[in-house]
Amino acid sequence: MGFSKWGSLISTLCMLFSPTPTFSNSNLTRDQELSEIPVNFLNLAKRQEVVDWMVGIRRKLHENPELGFEEFETSKLIRTELDKMGISYKYPVAVTGVVGFIGTGKPPFVAIRADMDALAMQESVEWEHKSKIPGMMHACGHDTHVAMLLGAAKLLQEHRHELQGTVILVFQPAEEGGGGAKKMIEAGILENVVAIFGLHVTSKFPIGTVAGSSGPILAGSGFFEAVISGKGGHAALPQHAIDPILGASNVIVSLQHLISREANPLDSQIVTVGKFQGGGAFNVIPDSVTIGGTFRAFSKESLMQLKQRIEDVITQQAAVQRCTATVNFDDKPLYPVTVNNKELHQHFGSVARDMLGGENVMELKPLMGAEDFSFFAEAIPGYFYFLGMQDETQAQLEPGHSPHYTVNEDALPYGAALHASLATRYLLEYQPEPTSPKGSSHDEL
Repeated sequence: MGFSKWGSLISTLCMLFSPTPTFSNSNLTRDQELSEIPVNFLNLAKRQEVVDWMVGIRRKLHENPELGFEEFETSKLIRTELDKMGISYKYPVAVTGVVGFIGTGKPPFVAIRADMDALAMQESVEWEHKSKIPGMMHACGHDTHVAMLLGAAKLLQEHRHELQGTVILVFQPAEEGGGGAKKMIEAGILENVVAIFGLHVTSKFPIGTVAGSSGPILAGSGFFEAVISGKGGHAALPQHAIDPILGASNVIVSLQHLISREANPLDSQIVTVGKFQGGGAFNVIPDSVTIGGTFRAFSKESLMQLKQRIEDVITQQAAVQRCTATVNFDDKPLYPVTVNNKELHQHFGSVARDMLGGENVMELKPLMGAEDFSFFAEAIPGYFYFLGMQDETQAQLEPGHSPHYTVNEDALPYGAALHASLATRYLLEYQPEPTSPKGSSHDEL
């Protein structure tokens, strides 16, 4: 694309996006015109009718949480809103996922993603829109992520004729351990896609700020469950029983030695047992105990080593206590390390600084949390960042996975505008040389 045509396009975008389009952009340089796009998207996202609409969607989703691969009503709500906006989509993808399309239907394709699933926990927050489903809660902000991506869809659809390519909207199921991203990749959603962006709300940073970095930012992770079997009996006659509770207790202590005595102290690793189920009476030794947990590391090699040693320790320590053990890693896939692309980090920084100011764009230190966005970032260039939502004039919000978790809904327009800006600017700034066969496109369009 020639500079004159590109400059004309950006001028058109800026004029259309400007909240006060009476002034002319004819005297602005190309860089200045590009820098206006995020600001104007944010102004559009902050329109009261848009904010109220996103808040309404988020609250409906919060009242009706659904677990991984069971997000049927969530998916229905998303499709209803896409239909209202006239956005084409493919459904079902990976059971409950939805993939929308905005733009030309031709390359380049850039994706923006939101996860949809809730957690199996009881909400303890008493408010008007508390979860109506017993034992289920949106305690990680995925209801907010969906509302933000729909908000971005609204902004992009309003200016679809100015997009220089196609934006893929990825509404993904089963992030919380189910590996929904992996199944969406297997379904082919990344075909011809050159980059993908994702975000997560956080109370660690103030509202109006973002945090990201290049390289590894989140650990790879896996899950395990083990059944340690002994021989049940009376608590007063332990000599006639084989105590699986004692065996499981020794296993748990020994698992921690994998970190303190086998792992390199400079190579961050974690093994946590968060599940212990066994016995139903205070005076009965049970036949078996079930334990489960997670292990995390910042390299594939360390992750695989941990997996092997976890199985060794469980089976051999159980044997020391005359028990037997079976270990299962198969129910949930190993999550890769989440690695942010260097070039996309530069793109993110440029867009975020233009929208929020340089002082509100923070460098993110690696975290031991895990995200199945890592599957996307492993397959194609990807970028995952955190969006602040803490109001510093109010009490500190609870972290994710807490029954007291709440969201600052004032963050919604920031997420919607960042999604839209990152995608739009990417299509404008990164027009690749054609590498696909002539006329290649997503057939869904």
